[in-house]
Amino acid sequence: MATTGTGTRQSSSDRKVQARRVGFEDALAEVPRHFAADGDLLLSHMGAALSAMFPEGEEFFIRTVRHYRDQITDPVLRRQVAGFIGQETTHGREHRVLNDRLAELGYVTKRVERATGRLLRLRERVASPQSNLAETVALEHLTATLAERLLSDPDARASLGHPAIRSLFLWHALEESEHKAVAFDVYRAVGGSERVRILTMKVVRYGFMGGLFAGTILSSLTDPASLRPGVLPRSLARFVRHTVFSRRVWNDLKAAEKPGFHPDDRDNEALVVMWREELFGPEGELRDSVAGTVI
Repeated sequence: MATTGTGTRQSSSDRKVQARRVGFEDALAEVPRHFAADGDLLLSHMGAALSAMFPEGEEFFIRTVRHYRDQITDPVLRRQVAGFIGQETTHGREHRVLNDRLAELGYVTKRVERATGRLLRLRERVASPQSNLAETVALEHLTATLAERLLSDPDARASLGHPAIRSLFLWHALEESEHKAVAFDVYRAVGGSERVRILTMKVVRYGFMGGLFAGTILSSLTDPASLRPGVLPRSLARFVRHTVFSRRVWNDLKAAEKPGFHPDDRDNEALVVMWREELFGPEGELRDSVAGTVI
């Protein structure tokens, strides 16, 4: 472990970024319309909103990191970039499977997928490669922060409801935690601006969280269940108390706006090791979902 002025940091050479071939298609075929805990309306739509953004978002992450891959001379970081690309590729594929299932159930996931893709491709055309990589760094910190809350908070896991949804999001959360610093290390290795990184994180913190809140509400209004007496108010009371919108998550996101920040300043290695064993160890609950490994 290396120690810095901002805390204890895992060294890059210690970080394992392993891409796994997993498949959830059969399990996801059984997901009901309101899959969240107790059939909650808004929590189901929040899960759908997150999933809808992932496929095109993951492809954007891959493109922005791959753009700089040939400039990476550190062999350890090059291996981690390969693992990052493998993990993100599989995340996008499995969330497309979920989005297809949710679209069958009446969600607007495919429309959100297409809109997300158009916006990100427009960003790539008008912004510099460094700016686009800074966007990836900010969004990777956001997803890693949400992933840590899911892995550490039993109530957050319970809120996912259906076992297939829980399994998919837990696997995704584990791998986001495994590669949380890869894009950041690429950004730093190619001379990315600290000022641009911090400004981008501020925009992402407000934009993504506000967008998730508004998008969930708007999505739920397309659902006939929202018209049933009392359903929406009861669900809203539960929704605003969810850990995603907690002060703790907000502060963890804000921490990335400090000069000199590094994702590994927050040591969650013990949590990662625990869930790696829980999900993919010899008796792991997702062992049967693994078809092999890429790396």
